[in-house]
Amino acid sequence: MSKTYKIAVFAGDGIGPEVTREALKVLDVTAEMAGFKVDCKHFPHGSEHYLETGELLPDEVLEEVRGMDAVYLGAIGDPRVEVGLVERAVIAGLRFNLDLFVNLRPIRLMADKFCPLKGKTSKDVDFVVVRENTEDAYAGIGGILKKGTPHEVAMQQMVYTRHGVERVVRYAYETARKRDRQKKLLLVDKANAIRAQDIWTRTFAEVGEEFPDIEQDHAYVDAACMWMIKNPESFDTVVTTNLFGDIITDLGAVLQGGMGVAASGNINPGQVSLFEPIHGSAPKYKGQNVSCPIAAIAAVYMMLHELGEISSASKIEHAIEKVLNREDVNSVSASSGVSTDEWGDRVIEALRQL
Repeated sequence: MSKTYKIAVFAGDGIGPEVTREALKVLDVTAEMAGFKVDCKHFPHGSEHYLETGELLPDEVLEEVRGMDAVYLGAIGDPRVEVGLVERAVIAGLRFNLDLFVNLRPIRLMADKFCPLKGKTSKDVDFVVVRENTEDAYAGIGGILKKGTPHEVAMQQMVYTRHGVERVVRYAYETARKRDRQKKLLLVDKANAIRAQDIWTRTFAEVGEEFPDIEQDHAYVDAACMWMIKNPESFDTVVTTNLFGDIITDLGAVLQGGMGVAASGNINPGQVSLFEPIHGSAPKYKGQNVSCPIAAIAAVYMMLHELGEISSASKIEHAIEKVLNREDVNSVSASSGVSTDEWGDRVIEALRQL
């Protein structure tokens, strides 16, 4: 009897529904080829839904999502809504309520022509960033006093717990071991200036004693950014804080070809996890069928990998690589000349040829 995976789908706003359509199209073909089934439940929650109903993410939806095998998210955001309101409710709401403490970001260049660095190839850009996903400045502790006055004060606290740091550091060590590449784990922090981050330094060293086969390395975040540009080939697996991870993964996305190809996993190992392209909702391109869905499709292979469908995940990854290396593909931007649905069709064509 074939396995059926229940997937909660939040297509979201702007180009979200369009790229999600193509991602699920690839998922359906992959499932058919591999012999498993997918049962997608679509949820309308996003900015449009909020504008129509005033509803963000109700508790009953969260409870239903907890019973799924995975969550797929397209994109959230609309300029008609207060900045961050829906994002905090839906994206952060799912992240915190499902305790998705790992943000996993592969930085892999699939086509040399998209790398902005002179002389660097796909052999040089192939690493993964493990970002802590539920603490730091994103924990929501802070606020503004005397707003709009000459004496206004704004505060946001960075919060790190031993539990939170240790579990993500251990996940990163395990990831470095599974990758079996350089077997090196780099801690990125700014503990020389932010003394609270000493908890990262100590935890990294202590957990590292359990992984004698993994080389330990360390860099302050400013230096890490410099070395990512200068020598990306020296990176294997990186573990870092929520805030710094948010920044350096976008830098990494540029190295691999831009936001149009980058995907992420918000993971709680063994529990329901969430997968998404890292780009925004790009409302100006909504409904135009010009947005590249490669990042959205990449989120599908990350999802399948986490669900244990390793072979199918690998096939989608290789199909994407094949499409990006076509001679007639010179861009993944909205001006690429390739329509959204044509991108999806090309990936499916490549998939069937594997």
